[in-house]
Amino acid sequence: QVQLIESGGGLVQAGDSLRLSCAASERTFTSYAKAWFRQAPGKEREFVAYVSWSGTTTFYTDSVKGRFTISRDNAKNAVYLQLNSLKPEDTAVYYCAGTANSWGVDASRRPYNYDFWGQGTRVTVSS
Repeated sequence: QVQLIESGGGLVQAGDSLRLSCAASERTFTSYAKAWFRQAPGKEREFVAYVSWSGTTTFYTDSVKGRFTISRDNAKNAVYLQLNSLKPEDTAVYYCAGTANSWGVDASRRPYNYDFWGQGTRVTVSS
């Protein structure tokens, strides 16, 4: 069973930065597209960012464009999410997800199209 393990969350102030990491337990996961989702209290899980298996394609939800950057290092079997200029509304549990399928842009934003999930890492941004 493939496992995804997120780390890097924490409590920060508005304007600060964090770097989230997602490590996979199996090398075969390097061929999977990856995404970050987040879920705030009382809200549905929402798409944040996507990176193709090669790292050549990325896209983001509008609210984080210009502030967050997704990247991956297949040699280290890891995916990252750099969070800059954090806002209180970014407060959520952030989840790493993976899929072996090559979905289109819209489908890649849907949580149900991902086969593997991590346990989440909490990000809290105070004002």
